[in-house]
Amino acid sequence: MKISNRRSSTGRRRTSAAVALGAVLALTVTACGDDGSGAGGDKGAEGSGTGKITFWDNNGGVRTAIWKEIIADFEKANPEIDVEYVGIAATEYQSKVDTALQGGGLPDVGGIGASMLAGFSAQKALAPLDDRLGKSPLDGKLNKDMIESLRAAGGGDDKLYSVPTSANNGVLYYRTDLFEKAGLEEPTSWERFFKAAEKLSNKGKNEFGYTIRGGAGSIAQALDAMYGQSGITTFWDSTGEKSTVNDPKNVEALEKYAALFKKVTPAADLNNDFTKMVAQWDSGTIGMLHHNLGSYQDHVKALGDDAFRGIPQPTGPDGARVQVSNPVDGLGVFQSSKNKDAAWKFIEYAVSAEANSKFNESAGQVPANLDAAKDDWIQKAEPTKLAADALSDGSTTIVQLPYYLPDWNTISKADNEPNFQKVLLGDMSAKDFLDNLAEQLNEAQAEWQEQMA
Repeated sequence: MKISNRRSSTGRRRTSAAVALGAVLALTVTACGDDGSGAGGDKGAEGSGTGKITFWDNNGGVRTAIWKEIIADFEKANPEIDVEYVGIAATEYQSKVDTALQGGGLPDVGGIGASMLAGFSAQKALAPLDDRLGKSPLDGKLNKDMIESLRAAGGGDDKLYSVPTSANNGVLYYRTDLFEKAGLEEPTSWERFFKAAEKLSNKGKNEFGYTIRGGAGSIAQALDAMYGQSGITTFWDSTGEKSTVNDPKNVEALEKYAALFKKVTPAADLNNDFTKMVAQWDSGTIGMLHHNLGSYQDHVKALGDDAFRGIPQPTGPDGARVQVSNPVDGLGVFQSSKNKDAAWKFIEYAVSAEANSKFNESAGQVPANLDAAKDDWIQKAEPTKLAADALSDGSTTIVQLPYYLPDWNTISKADNEPNFQKVLLGDMSAKDFLDNLAEQLNEAQAEWQEQMA
């Protein structure tokens, strides 16, 4: 895998709004590992390395069962440590942490993905983990690209605030039965993808070639399709100040991608988040779906092993594969923890070869632990194997999204998801959409560079 690599009045308004919201929201999760008074600036303590710690799962419900299994294994191996599990839905996790940062009650350890790192580290919420990792048996045993993705996402101080657990790589799922019936070639290139999307569509029979993500989470998928087609390999130009999102090649790519809506996709796609999109693909006669490894087991349950495949991002005209970075997930220690030693022991166990393999087999993701990535189950889970190969064999260039920008989540979600829907509906041009997105990103980048100077 090759990696290409100022808060304005708007940004200040966002921060003020978040603080105000945090002040009035009551934290519903209690009994955390600190004394309840911890906030972003609380330095906590190393602790005894024994006793009770609290773990917040950032994908509660979806991953609850496997985490409880890993916790039980950890407690058996470390009877002097008791881990309280708190599962929080992925959609609610960041707001829960933000609220606890203002009012107290942070856990000892929690799931910390790349997309949320910058905001948490800017508030001094997380303890740096470089020294601990350097002295750990895990040192040298974890995927270097995943480590560097989390380090880069941390906000610019080059410290590691989250230890990687997995990469949830993007996948193009396609119905092998429908492709075979239509005499279509596997959609390994963007040319084949667009050809198949059109040929598999028959709206009169409620058959569609593709399902597009128009609701929550739509921007990252649209960026993936843009950069994949354009072949542009960097998110910033050579100055590091101007985003390439509105490069003419990306504008042309988005126009072609957005034109699929309602022509070869269901009209319901306009408001579909990933859960609705996945369910729709699993239950209908839709040819292709862009999602990630996380939905693989859903497809197996719905369609069986033989009716579909999951392959890496299609290649461009020159045969090169370009994709945007999917957030690496990980585990971090909160600065306010009064028992950081015990929290670290839990992380160290959770990312060990055996536990990391068990977790990722359940999640269908690429393990961060290099030994876990060699386990037999990966050879049997074809999409995971192909994704792992694509990330390690040099065939894929990753365009790193700027997760380190404090405003990234707001820009890529609340500010622009409604505008992307306008593009799909034809109420806004792809150029205007991308010019507006570039302006916001360039401003955020300038403010961040000013802070780092």
